[in-house]
Amino acid sequence: MNDQTAIDLASLLAPREAGGDGRWTGAPGPAMGPRLFGGQAIAQALMAAAQEEDAERLAHSLHCYFLKPGMADEPVDYRVTHLTAGRSFATRRVEASQGDLLIFSMIASFHRPEPGFRHALECPFPLDVEAALAGLGEWKQRRSDPDDHPIADRLQRRPIEIVPLDPSAVFGRRPREPRTASWMRMRLPARAGSAMQRALLAYASDMLFLRTAMLPHGIRPGGYDVQATSLDHAVWFHETPDFDRWHLFVADSPWAGGARGLSRGHFFAEDGRMIATAQQESLMRPRGEALERLMQQDGEA
Repeated sequence: MNDQTAIDLASLLAPREAGGDGRWTGAPGPAMGPRLFGGQAIAQALMAAAQEEDAERLAHSLHCYFLKPGMADEPVDYRVTHLTAGRSFATRRVEASQGDLLIFSMIASFHRPEPGFRHALECPFPLDVEAALAGLGEWKQRRSDPDDHPIADRLQRRPIEIVPLDPSAVFGRRPREPRTASWMRMRLPARAGSAMQRALLAYASDMLFLRTAMLPHGIRPGGYDVQATSLDHAVWFHETPDFDRWHLFVADSPWAGGARGLSRGHFFAEDGRMIATAQQESLMRPRGEALERLMQQDGEA
């Protein structure tokens, strides 16, 4: 699709039933390359499981593995297996394939709403969307060459609007502390129900996440000096988001090593409520000159 900003993301993420017996098909969607965007697989799989579920139960967590690269221009077949179901909780397994190739696996758990004790972390950043929008505008004006930050321009064509608190950290190339925060919302309001709103947040949770663990090393996904991909991903939904409105995704990376990096993050609503938590481990395998530098450093240590 040429105009990615104009797509109906909620329709894209709602797979269609494919003959019953827990089988669903997800449509192809926008990508930043030939590979299927991981967030799309997460969201479509979650919606396939949700459509097999009792409407009173909503997803409270998902854990998934990216097994093989999927192709962005091909549909994805999802198979939902019912594992357990009780009065309050139910668990579903979802497997995704393209042709005979299994590319993705998820376990999703659903919970009927009930009262309980409450506590949550406070957002560590000011909840000021207007200030972030102004800062992004100023950063764009200061750029001498738009080609220096191609990721920023590509993201402007995505169906999720993204406004980093520090654009130079997210889009730049210099080493930075492994900590980011970005406002996110739908470019086109979805006006969707609770299950889809959770799927929209799950889709967004895979955006900019992988690069968080790379920030201290001055590398970025898609660069010649690293082979990068998501390995596994988890989301816990604390409340139902309204992703037509702004949410601040605060992420950090507590560890990297052995060609892998760990990222974690929280979504906060504009009023400061913690809405969801996400974690991801990614492959960040050095290659070329970056690998040679690391091997030299190890030899000198």
